[in-house]
Amino acid sequence: MILRPVRDTAADAEAVYEVAQAAFHALAVSRGEPVEEPTPESRARELAWYRHLARHSPEGCWLAEEDGRPAGVALSGRREGTWFLALFAVRPEAQGKGVGLMLLEQALQHGRGCLRGMISSSPDPRAARRYRRAGFTLYPVMGLRGPVDRSGLRDPGEIPVHPGGAAHRHLLESVDRLVRGASHGVDHDFLALHSDELLVADTLAGSGYCYRRGGRVTLLAATSRRLAVRLLREALARVPDGVEASVAELTAEQEWAVDVGLEAGLALSNRGYLALRGMRPPSPYVPNGGFL
Repeated sequence: MILRPVRDTAADAEAVYEVAQAAFHALAVSRGEPVEEPTPESRARELAWYRHLARHSPEGCWLAEEDGRPAGVALSGRREGTWFLALFAVRPEAQGKGVGLMLLEQALQHGRGCLRGMISSSPDPRAARRYRRAGFTLYPVMGLRGPVDRSGLRDPGEIPVHPGGAAHRHLLESVDRLVRGASHGVDHDFLALHSDELLVADTLAGSGYCYRRGGRVTLLAATSRRLAVRLLREALARVPDGVEASVAELTAEQEWAVDVGLEAGLALSNRGYLALRGMRPPSPYVPNGGFL
């Protein structure tokens, strides 16, 4: 078994994809959950995400290989004193051999000296155990999913929401630092490229933003719950007809988001954990599992 850095190449992105698909497919089957088949668009986006992380966080991205075949992967990044684990997966046939422990330890080394750490954990109890032993506090998370009932969304009120763009980068980073202690930095470039729209609210009382791709709210941050509620309602109202909405990674700190989702007729379910070190769950905030 060897560990090596993940390179910003098409071949390494394919190797990471192969491991992730095998690991999460096996997890879904073991839990009796439906397996979502990837689309060409989702596959291309995943590959681009892996390369983005390898390009901007080369010291935090590691691949385990056994007999020349990819066996496990850990992708992590650092942004302004906050470390995050973006992907952690081991092939089913390589599990139980210490591969995951080696990968996680290597990724955690990348976060040494960071004040804060964030991980989006699957429901896999083995992963949760590793994160807890690494000093992370586990916060159970919920998800919202389903078709949007626009009749249930309340009057948006007087807070204006408008499309955002590159000119709002300073606003986005300022909100990030206030809500989660660090900007997402270059990750905003990826999110902008792979989102259908960026919504922005900027008032005298505060600011906020929300990325949406199809029916999924991929990241939301605001300086007040009132602004966050307004942004989430607007994002859900813009989900195309016939497309299922999804809002994930919600802890009890995001009850405001749960309430909005229930207004819109979405179904609530348990998911996994938000594992945090050196911080409490950011709020008002809806994390992105890949960039936290």
